[in-house]
Amino acid sequence: MNPYLIIIIGTLVVLVCIIKFKLHSVISLLLAALVTAVLTSSELIYKYASYKGLNEEEAVTLSTSSIGNRLAEAFGNTSGKIGILIALGSIIGTALMKSGGAERIVRSFLGLFGKNNASLALMSGSFLLAIPVFFQTVFYLMLPLIKSLGIHNPKKYSLYLMTVIAGGVMAHSLVPPAAGPLFVAQSLGIDTGTMIIGGFIIGIITSLCGYGYALWANKKWDLPMRDTPDVSVEELKALSEKETRELPALWISILPVVLPLFLITANTFSEISGDVSNDSVSAFQQYWNLIFSVIGDPNIALAIAAAIAIILLWTRVNDSKTFQKYIAESISSAGVIILITTAGGVFGKMLEQTGIGISLGNLAASYQVAVLPLAFFITAAIRTVQGSAMVAMVTASGIMSGVIGSDLGFHPVYVALAIGCGSKIFTWMNDSAFWIVTEMCAMEEKETIRHFSFLSMVMGFSGLIAIMILSTFLPFN
Repeated sequence: MNPYLIIIIGTLVVLVCIIKFKLHSVISLLLAALVTAVLTSSELIYKYASYKGLNEEEAVTLSTSSIGNRLAEAFGNTSGKIGILIALGSIIGTALMKSGGAERIVRSFLGLFGKNNASLALMSGSFLLAIPVFFQTVFYLMLPLIKSLGIHNPKKYSLYLMTVIAGGVMAHSLVPPAAGPLFVAQSLGIDTGTMIIGGFIIGIITSLCGYGYALWANKKWDLPMRDTPDVSVEELKALSEKETRELPALWISILPVVLPLFLITANTFSEISGDVSNDSVSAFQQYWNLIFSVIGDPNIALAIAAAIAIILLWTRVNDSKTFQKYIAESISSAGVIILITTAGGVFGKMLEQTGIGISLGNLAASYQVAVLPLAFFITAAIRTVQGSAMVAMVTASGIMSGVIGSDLGFHPVYVALAIGCGSKIFTWMNDSAFWIVTEMCAMEEKETIRHFSFLSMVMGFSGLIAIMILSTFLPFN
């Protein structure tokens, strides 16, 4: 069966199950993944495996593997990547909110920037933090601040949420040392420094456009704060009414947020500065690189932060039964989110195995017509059908690598930036980030589409327009 037809059927299955029959997201996504896997022939899987660089034996093994094994492998791989992070992030968020730590941070935050500048400060902070750190991790750590700010100003709750999303998603697709843009720059032979400069420029433009959309959407659609399994709105309101002296100190409140970001960032830059096994790197640098390679791993960094947050919660609650109840609630909440995001990852992997990347790659034959829009829409198509921005960027950079050797008439960094912007379209139900935002904010799917999917589309298309304008007037070739 044609890959495009399989994708259409799989997409219809998940949409009908969720919208028409009101089935739980986990069941809907797994059912859609099963239907997609059943419709995908072994020939398509073999072509996909060969396209991905697997050897003959590996390609045959994958193409002859049972549907159950392919689903289980995709489930395990997705859960392995995000499961621990979600669980630890949920514990940190619950501990900060229940202890009053998030409320303490917000009060200091508002005192420093003022209520009128809170949304811009959130977007700027999210943009900078998401350069070395995955968007999901940044979102986990900033969510308590979003909710606490929302209690102080409920009418701007959706604005605070969207500004964090606007800053985070664009930075991680445009600015090295984030994995996606770093890979694309290396794949296309573009200097990392050039990619950083270009990524910052386009990132700022797109984030500001996203901020404009956020202001408009905040006025058009009401997004109420709702109870989530880890904390209720009434609890947040009660914390907001406390005297500042009743709240924990600022340094211990902010440490679970700042420390993991510092450790992960330090590890990223230590990896860039030199390999621990490289003889040209000094012994001192090797020592520190080795340390940060351990404690700078996102799972370990968040585990350290979670331990600090748990200690903070214990000192504020000082009651074993209540303490155990809060931790149990955070783990229970994380379990549901892990299941949903993992199911979304399984669906995305089954879509990828249809070999849609091969079909889209054939479009590159006509790249002479419009290189930048082609790079953008190939990335966007891959992202939409399989859900992962990273996979879309990697696949598109491989497709567009043959273009770089030709006379473009502008610097190839614009092609890399177009790929980064294309990876923002379209964020929907086969993307784990979609479900993380939906579940952790207790939103309906249509609300997530309005406040996340449409927001990312606005930023992606505004980025393409900005890139085409800059490549015309500032080609740098």
